[in-house]
Amino acid sequence: MTDPRPKLLIVEDDAGLQRQLRWAYDGYEVLVAGDRESAIAQLRAEEPPVVTLDLGLPPDPDGTSEGFATLETILSLKPDTKVIVASGHGAHESMLKAIALGAWDFYQKPIDIDALGLIVARAVHVHALEAENRRLSEKVEAGAVLGGMITGSPEMLKVTRTIERVAGADVSVMLLGASGTGKELLARGLHQASPRRKGAFVAINCAAIPETLLESELFGHEKGAFTGAVKTTEGKIEQANGGTLFLDEVGDIPLPLQVKLLRFLQERVIERIGGRKPIPVDTRIVCATHQDVDAMVADGRFREDLYYRLAEIVVRIPSLAERPGDAGLLARHFLRKHAEAMNTGVRQFAPDALAAIDAWNWPGNVRELENRIKRAVIMADGKHVTAADLDLKSADAEAQPINLKAAREIADRKAIRHALARAEGNISGTARLLGISRPTLYDLMKAYDLQP
Repeated sequence: MTDPRPKLLIVEDDAGLQRQLRWAYDGYEVLVAGDRESAIAQLRAEEPPVVTLDLGLPPDPDGTSEGFATLETILSLKPDTKVIVASGHGAHESMLKAIALGAWDFYQKPIDIDALGLIVARAVHVHALEAENRRLSEKVEAGAVLGGMITGSPEMLKVTRTIERVAGADVSVMLLGASGTGKELLARGLHQASPRRKGAFVAINCAAIPETLLESELFGHEKGAFTGAVKTTEGKIEQANGGTLFLDEVGDIPLPLQVKLLRFLQERVIERIGGRKPIPVDTRIVCATHQDVDAMVADGRFREDLYYRLAEIVVRIPSLAERPGDAGLLARHFLRKHAEAMNTGVRQFAPDALAAIDAWNWPGNVRELENRIKRAVIMADGKHVTAADLDLKSADAEAQPINLKAAREIADRKAIRHALARAEGNISGTARLLGISRPTLYDLMKAYDLQP
């Protein structure tokens, strides 16, 4: 029968102290090792969540080199292990070095069993919470949110549900939102959720291609159509035949080319540059822009008839600032992604970094957030990303409504959603962050119609 008690590995070369510690921790399944080799063997076999480590190990019992080597090996093999270092050798310097290497806590000899027991209990508890949060986070990310979108905000979930509903209908969709809000990710999700998923998804940024080349990129050209046209080339519309064409920054298409695009949408045929033969093409158009298309139509910069062809369904995407809590969820995802890609020792955010992420307005949206996290992973000195690593200045205080009840509700909603994100959906963890009881939190969530 499996021992239900949490495992505790004691790395100590003093046999008398081994027995004393084994006796003191009867609430744990105690494992004992007297040197680095046996400690690593126990770690590999048993995977204890918590380790108490004496720095004075053989063959250097009077120094700390073997102990620090053991600490580094433990954390390289199993980074989530909570290692509590105990030493009487140059305590202050050893403490600083141990924490810098990633130790959970430090305790100076002679050991006070009761005090060390409290540290061990807290380490076991935190390890369990972190494991639960990782499982919840993996569950959220593995959940079939459209296009792999990582979100917990009702505003963004409403957008994904709208796109899922229209994916099956063969209509043109226009995505409106600021730069960096995930328009292409949503367009790919729409394609994957549609009957056209087996066809190609082709994306083109209309603002990134010179006006003189854009027509050829979209419609293709015949051999000899112009200088340099050495072979017949299909355009993006043809390449997406049977699939989906995503026109990003569609507001930048020049007026003469808008006429040709309108003809394709009306008749579903194209003509390559230099060609005379109409080519039927079955391509669905999804487009996006950050510009005010209504104003462009009113100013004559965008054809009204083309607008109504492209905007059979219009979906407005909220900015990151309008999605409370999502910044924290996305920040954790990007931290894991870039720390793994760069093979760094960065593990998590310091509390001041999480507070700065919550407070920042994110004018560059998700793109800005990922860039800052990537930079912070590079700049971080230890295993924690700090607010300084993110280079975030304090955000200006938001204007609050005059009515006190309305202001309280706004503040409560924002605080609860940020706490839910930081606790990764765990209700007990959210209540602790907010300093309230679980029943009180449930009452507030019900009153404000918030979901975990």
